[in-house]
Parts: sequence; C-alpha cells; structure tokens
Amino acid sequence: MTGMEAASPPLPQRDRVQIQPPSPSIPTIDLSSSDPTPQVRRACSEWSAFHVINHGVPPSLLKEMRSLGVEFFQSPMEQKTTYSCDPTEGPTAQGYGSKMLARDGTVLDWRDYFKHYTLPLHRRDPTKWPHFIPNYREVVTQYSNEMERLAKRLLSIISQSLNLPPSYIEDAVGDLYQNIIVSFYPPCLRPDLALRIEAHSDMGAITLLIQDDVGGLEVLKDDQWVQVQPLEDAIVVILASMTEIITNGAYKCSVHRALVNADKARLSVATFHDPSMVRKIYPAPPLITAENRARYKEVLYADFAKSWYYGQGPDGERNIDALLIQ
Repeated sequence: MTGMEAASPPLPQRDRVQIQPPSPSIPTIDLSSSDPTPQVRRACSEWSAFHVINHGVPPSLLKEMRSLGVEFFQSPMEQKTTYSCDPTEGPTAQGYGSKMLARDGTVLDWRDYFKHYTLPLHRRDPTKWPHFIPNYREVVTQYSNEMERLAKRLLSIISQSLNLPPSYIEDAVGDLYQNIIVSFYPPCLRPDLALRIEAHSDMGAITLLIQDDVGGLEVLKDDQWVQVQPLEDAIVVILASMTEIITNGAYKCSVHRALVNADKARLSVATFHDPSMVRKIYPAPPLITAENRARYKEVLYADFAKSWYYGQGPDGERNIDALLIQ
C-alpha cells in the first residue's frame, strides 16, 4: 500500500456486488456494466447523488478505512489531542477536532472529526496523521489514491453524459485538491436537540462518501428528505457546487444532511475533490446556446470557498444561488 499505483484490476466475479431490489433511496449504478453513462445521466439530473457498486475500490480497503476511523475515535483523549487542529488555521485546518459545541442552547453538530490533506501530493504529510494505530498512514494513502482514481473516472462519465469530451470537467477543475474527513457521531440520547450536520451542499466538484451500517445520511429531493440506505461496499457519489456551474445547471449540487442516532455511534468517511483556490470556474461554453444561456457568473474558487466558510455557510442555503445570472 504505497504511492500512486495503477488503476485497480476488475473485481473477481465472486466479489461483485449485485443490485438489490428498488428501495426508497438514491439510485445504484453498477460501474462494471458495459455503459453506465445513461444511468449516470439520469441519476445526476434527477437526484444529484447516487450509489456506485463494482467501482474497483477493494471492499477490504473500505472496511479497513472504517475500522481505523473507529479505532482512532475510541482511543484515549490524550492520544487524539496530539493531532488537534491548529485553531489559528481556521475552519480548514487539518487534524482532529470536535463540533460538540453549544449554540443557543442546542448542539451545533454532534460529531468529532479528523481532516486529512491528501492531494495534490505536496499537501500530503502523513506525519500529521495518527502514528499510534498500525497501518493508519498507509491505509489513508492507499484510500486517497483509490478515491482520486474513482473521482476522475466519474467526472469523465459525467462529462460524456452531457456530450462533452471525457476530460472536460476534470480539465475545468484543474488539479484536484482532495481532503478526507472521517466523522464520528456518538450516540445522542436527545437527537431532537442536536442539529447534526446541517443541510448543505458541498463546495467543490465531487464528493465520495462511505458510511457504516448505522446510516444517517439524507439527501433532499423534490423538497423531501430521503434517507440514503447503507449499501455494503457501495460508495455514495455527491455532486458539488462547481459541477453545477460547469454543467450550467444541467446537474444540480446535492443538498444533504446527516442525522444522529439515539442508540448507536456511527461513522462516515467523506472524500472531497475540489479545484485549487486560484481556479476560475464558469459554465462550459459548449453547453451555452441561444436557447440555453449561461446561468452562472464566473467565480474564483477562493472567493466561493470564503463565502461558504465565512458567509452564510452550510446552513441549508445554497451559496451557489448568489452566482445565478438574473
């Protein structure tokens, strides 16, 4: 489990996940099918979020990543705080932190988290990741590489689903800036008093998320919250704000939230793929016609990120709406 390996070989037949009967959840797309593009087009346009199975990421790696996250958060506090976020770096700081903060008599987030800077490689510094758990750093490194490979593959499929060149969205985003956040939610005896992770849409291009069998992720569809049922070995794909701009609104960013559980702790691992702060994002010119004008203003990603963190923030509002051309 080292550096930048070649793409994973196809999964053996015995390891392939079978699509389950329809349930009230997001779509499930089998990436081993001959052409998943039509399904991706439908899922992006109707849901903005979907499961992928047979994606090439080893199921053992997904399990190991979740297990290491649980082990870290169950470790003694003095070990965890060795890797505490630097408060002088603000909300983007790498390391261990907690959102168990009171606000107006309620709880802000009800979660602990660990944020890793993983890509580009010059940002990746495993010495800032836990050392007291065997293989932690090696697993996160391999997980980062696999998520990058999958994100690029999905962005290619999404581009082609709009009749754009396969590399269009990846080229528009530029070098992917990847962060991995492992979130741990202890049991909450009064979940009605916890605000959990508030409804929000992600800032960047695409987010890949795994959750445990407790679940708790919900996505907003047609003004209704839909629970994302846990699906073993599947990865949740969440469209983010910059993809909405690049596709000129053909594909919306997903509004989603996370619920707490009264009886069980739960864990999720979210891998964010964003543009660099100096990248300018704007609608794809091939998607602009006389009948389909540009719907969004060009934005410097640093300015958008600043508005997300320090403006309205992730409180259920779509910060991207401020960029709509009236």
